[in-house]
Amino acid sequence: QVQLVESGGGLVQAGGSLRLSCAASGRTFSTTAMGWFRQAPGKEREFVAAIKWSALSRYYAASVAGRFTISRDNAKDTVYLQMNSLKPDDTAVYYCAATKGSLYDSTDSGLYDYWGQGTQVTVSS
Repeated sequence: QVQLVESGGGLVQAGGSLRLSCAASGRTFSTTAMGWFRQAPGKEREFVAAIKWSALSRYYAASVAGRFTISRDNAKDTVYLQMNSLKPDDTAVYYCAATKGSLYDSTDSGLYDYWGQGTQVTVSS
């Protein structure tokens, strides 16, 4: 099993920045990739970003590309999501997720095996 704990959410004004953290514990060596998803009130959960351990490939949703950066600290078993130029549309609960599989489609939430509890991000206009 792998446990994921997110932190770093909060309230920020439009144009501001936040950095989310996702600390992994347990059988982290079994994972091959991690990702971030978000869910706004009344909307479906959507893909934000992902990073694969092999070649450190990174993937982003079009809506966040150029503003968000996903990274990993191996020593801390932690994945980060740096969010810049935040917009009110970025308001959502952000979840991190990890997979044991090949993650042939990083945007597919069904391919992830473990999920965190989520952290709220609110961007005011």
